[in-house]
Parts: sequence; structure tokens; C-alpha cells
Amino acid sequence: FVESVDEYRFVERLLPPTSIPKPPKHEHYPTPSGWQPPRDPPPNLPYFVRRSRMHSIPVYKDITHGNRQMTVIRKVEGDIWALQKDVEDFLSPLLGKTPITQVSEVTGTLRVKGYFDQQLRAWLLEKGF
Repeated sequence: FVESVDEYRFVERLLPPTSIPKPPKHEHYPTPSGWQPPRDPPPNLPYFVRRSRMHSIPVYKDITHGNRQMTVIRKVEGDIWALQKDVEDFLSPLLGKTPITQVSEVTGTLRVKGYFDQQLRAWLLEKGF
């Protein structure tokens, strides 16, 4: 067994990066893919929705029990109840009624009954997250 420091560079090429790199700067936003960075400084709200490790807004579709459609907002920090009220105020005119929501303070998630991922993603981008 011989250890070679000179040839270790070939091993480093195979190792995955230790962190996700910061996205490159662009001349104008949104980019052709539709991505845009969070506003700097962050919005002055009692809650904050942190981006995912791939720099996207953490709003996801979820389906359980074969047909229960949910929209999940993850990575919520701060006053999650204020976010719930703002989401209800935003979605009520779209639905014509108050949406059914579920808050988990421990995991920092907000669940909304129905698929509203595109609307909530656009709304959070508009707010500056």
C-alpha cells in the first residue's frame, strides 16, 4: 500500500463538492429559467421564508392518501402564524372562501389544502423572498 500525494488530484475530481456554489450574477432578472434572487435587504416582515439549498423558493406540491392534494411551504422562520394569515388573505379571493391550512411550528412548515404552488411561489417572490 503506497500513498501518493501527487495523484490525489485525480481522486479530488471524483469527490462531490462540499457545498452548493452561489449562483452567478446576471445582467437582468428573472433569468431565462425564471429564477431570481431574493431581495436585498430582506422584507421587513415578522416571518422569513429561507431559500432551499438549490436557491429556489421552498413551495412544494404534496399528495397523500391517493387523492389529498396539499401545497407545502417549508423553511419558515419567525412568526409562522402571521404567514398563515397573509396566505389566507392572499388565497381567499382566488378561492372565494378561506383556505384550509395547517401550521407546524416545530418543523417550520405551512400546509394549504389544494394545489397553489405556482400562485404562492409568485406571491413569495413578489414579497421579496
